This record gives sequence, C-alpha cells and structure tokens, in this order.
Amino acid sequence: MRIELDLPDALAAALERSGLPAATLCERALEQAVARAAALRSLDATADAASLPHFTARARTAVTLAFERGGAAATSTDVLHGLVAEGKNLAVRLLPALGVDPAALPQPDGTDDPGTAAAVVELAQLEAAALGHNYVGGEHLLLGLLAEPDGRAGHALRAQGVDLPAARAAVVAALTGFTHARATDS
Repeated sequence: MRIELDLPDALAAALERSGLPAATLCERALEQAVARAAALRSLDATADAASLPHFTARARTAVTLAFERGGAAATSTDVLHGLVAEGKNLAVRLLPALGVDPAALPQPDGTDDPGTAAAVVELAQLEAAALGHNYVGGEHLLLGLLAEPDGRAGHALRAQGVDLPAARAAVVAALTGFTHARATDS
C-alpha cells in the first residue's frame, strides 16, 4: 500500500535536515501506533499496568478504577469516575478552572452509555500524541472524554461549558506552567 503524507513545513524541513529516511521513520511510527491501538482496543476488566506502559501511575489508577467499576463493559462515565476517584491527577485539578464542579458530574449508574472506556483510552493516547507527549496522563484522559462524541461523560462535560479546544489550551497552559516552575526551582 502506498500512502502520501502532507507534512507541516517545519516537520518537513527538520526531516530533510536530519537526512533520515522518511519511509523508514513513517513505517516504524505506524507500526508502533497500530500496536498501541490494538492493545488499547483489547482492554478489559483484567487490564493491568503492563498493558498501559506509556500511562502515568495516576492515569493507570484512573483506568483501573474504571474497569473495576464497570468490568468489561466499562464506559466513558466509568473513566470520568476513575479520574475523580483517583483525585490527584491534572484533569481533576483542571476541572474547576474549566468551570466544572466534579460533584455535579454523572456517576456510573448502569444507564446506557455508548462511550466505551477503551474508546476513551484510545482517544486519550491520540490526544497525547497530538500534543507531542510521550506519555498519557489524566489530562489526556480528560481530552479523550471530550473527544469521544457519544459518551455520557463527554456530554456532561460539554453541558457544563467545556469544549475540546478550551480543554486542550488549559492542559497546555498547565503543563507549560509546571515545566516553567520546575525549571526555576532547579
């Protein structure tokens, strides 16, 4: 199969300066992305830390809590509940700044939620990659919840006025501030 890519100018220039073979780099990146996506799609109630190697400890805890609560049929609401229950991740810290009261968010209650936890986790990984991050944290799970179009959790967040672009901007701002603070403390 042949795939043509339109790279952003800065990336194309960096690739050209590097002298690295674009086809080989693309092939390796696609292999890794497909392997990660396949692993994420196979998540179930038996998911453990080894199946989420690029996730922070807090994000793994949130996902584990989601699957403990929802089992193999864990939903977007279970992931949101896992984030809130974990309590120390960046997503929970950002919710009030985004105008969201965590206590007003829906709790998993067995009602129909077409948003699956596995879809949210996969979208979180895509959001992390789009931001250039080599890990998935609670903040990326929050973005995954907002990117999942059908889930009850995303609907509840959007009903409280949070949209995906605003949440992305808040994540970037928070991480930039954190990085700056760490650099000045050293």
